[in-house]
Amino acid sequence: MKAWRLDELGDPWDVLKLQEVDSPLPGDGEARVEVTACDLNFADILQCQGTYQVRVEPPFTPGMSVAGTVQAVGNGCDLKIGDRVLGMTSSGWGGYAEEALVRGSDMRIVPDNVSLPAASAMNVIYGTGWVALHRRGNMQPGETVLVLAAAGGVGSAAVQMAKVHGCKVIAAAGGPEKVEVCRELGADVCIDYKSEDLYEKVMEATDGKGCDLIYDPVGGEYFDIARRLLAWEGRLLVVGFASGTIPCAPANHALVKNYSIVGVHMGGYRHRMDDVLDTCYDDLWKLVASGRLEPLVSSELQLGELNDGLIALSNRSSTGRLLLRPNP
Repeated sequence: MKAWRLDELGDPWDVLKLQEVDSPLPGDGEARVEVTACDLNFADILQCQGTYQVRVEPPFTPGMSVAGTVQAVGNGCDLKIGDRVLGMTSSGWGGYAEEALVRGSDMRIVPDNVSLPAASAMNVIYGTGWVALHRRGNMQPGETVLVLAAAGGVGSAAVQMAKVHGCKVIAAAGGPEKVEVCRELGADVCIDYKSEDLYEKVMEATDGKGCDLIYDPVGGEYFDIARRLLAWEGRLLVVGFASGTIPCAPANHALVKNYSIVGVHMGGYRHRMDDVLDTCYDDLWKLVASGRLEPLVSSELQLGELNDGLIALSNRSSTGRLLLRPNP
């Protein structure tokens, strides 16, 4: 099979090599899947660089999440050959390849009324959005939700999910093309924070009240702006640090404005509170199958085009989801 392999840590577009390798053999509890789609995640880049919180030592194939069809199963794996599955990869054989290894206990069976590419596109971003907005943020219909980096993967999902739940959505993105994507997603107010003052525009849109929920996958300087934009009893959802800078918050400001800073770690629920993820995916399957949520996929890449997608993801020129399709 063909697979992108990494023998040393570094920027993936510099160190990844497309190789012809033997199919990996599933170990105990594992299965091998034919990869239909693998969603490109910023965390994949960090893992290649050796800076992600879950470190994998080379050699390995990146691609944390796949949707595909089970080809072979190891001892003790409860999956069956032919199962359509979605979930995280294992043992250093990720989704940037024609085949990947997964742990059966980590997989979800994809319903027949959801396509595998759609399942891949929704997996991490909608799962993160659901955990952030519903589980951690206690989002309520009628609330005002500000989404930062709203044209990106996790941001576009949050915009759609907040709209479906009956909230007023303010979408902030960088550049006119990305702002137009936010409009197409259904955001009520769209702000170009490259050319407009984010604080002033949000306060204008909320009549000076601020936002009930702020979805922040960026961190850095935007975190400081975001906390100032919180309404009384608002919740600031810490989703990630795409800016590369991890911010700090003055506790006295949170006290005076009576707001909450809430961490969001979707993967942390796995094997700790699996019932939360069960509820999450039950809801998401229904919303995607009904068409109420439609993952924004800006590009489907063939195996040889992977580095183009990773570079676009790294420099934030992409919108929505980038999917690798090793076996379209």
